[in-house]
Amino acid sequence: MLTLGIETSCDETAAAVLEGNRKVRSNIVSSQLVHSKFGGVVPELASRDHIRLIVPVVKEALDVASVRLENIDGIAVTCGPGLVGSILVGLCFAKGLSYGLKIPYIGINHLEGHVFSTILATPEIEPPFISMIVSGGHTDIVYVRQFGDYETVGSTLDDAAGEAFDKVAKLYGLSYPGGPDIEKKSQKGRADFVRFPRASVPGYNFSFSGLKTAVLYYLREKGEEIKKEHLEDLASSFQDAVIDSLAEKGIKAAKDYAVSIIAVSGGVASNAAFKERMCSEAEEIGIRALFPSQELCTDNAAMIAAAGHQRLKKGESSPMDLRPFPRMHL
Repeated sequence: MLTLGIETSCDETAAAVLEGNRKVRSNIVSSQLVHSKFGGVVPELASRDHIRLIVPVVKEALDVASVRLENIDGIAVTCGPGLVGSILVGLCFAKGLSYGLKIPYIGINHLEGHVFSTILATPEIEPPFISMIVSGGHTDIVYVRQFGDYETVGSTLDDAAGEAFDKVAKLYGLSYPGGPDIEKKSQKGRADFVRFPRASVPGYNFSFSGLKTAVLYYLREKGEEIKKEHLEDLASSFQDAVIDSLAEKGIKAAKDYAVSIIAVSGGVASNAAFKERMCSEAEEIGIRALFPSQELCTDNAAMIAAAGHQRLKKGESSPMDLRPFPRMHL
């Protein structure tokens, strides 16, 4: 079975072809560069760029996979959560293909796609396990009972972890997106240079707005010179605070739910220091922390195709009046 995946929930236009439930024949992602000068994603610009890119990106995915549209058996497309205009572009395109080719399509929760990104990288994963989704828009801990049966047991009460990276990077005078720049600067910095606060919130939830505010006040107190002299140390200290919070709650959830695997996904999962910490602490308690490959950490269509394949093979499909769900939950 060949599944065409389409992902346009934010600022990446992506398409992929999946053979069966694991073999990625192609995985094409076009990241929109237009947003960098604004320090964040501009929804209207994102929608317009998706319209411009969707056809060539899908065509490239088919070409790389060496398949024709007529060979596709089903389509999986993100229907939420995300930016409503961006989602609408991919969803309408998928509906048109479905109608024209007379094949089923199914709307997929973007968060379920992230769950499947780790499964693509490690096919032997079987439920139950804990899934951590850590990105610019989401910071969630999900108990996966079975594929399709999920319980979100923890989430951020304010900013997502990746969003905190972006906002603090801006305070530090770094570029957007901020995660890669902070990670790079951190490699030469001291994590103990300043002890930024770690929020104490109940259960498996997170909070990063206080950390962001603490960085802001620290910079105001110390002045611009501190950034010039200790930018690497400041980056490392902030990154360490985020990683502490993520690792503490993720490991706690894995222990409490007595699982043997914690699967981490999302853009922040590409952070090497975070991966090292999670793997080390998981090993200490006898569980495995699994991460997808770099290209599957960020938003992509292969993960959407993988989630869709599971549903399409059961005979599930979506109606033509399916609408975008910008605030969709798992």
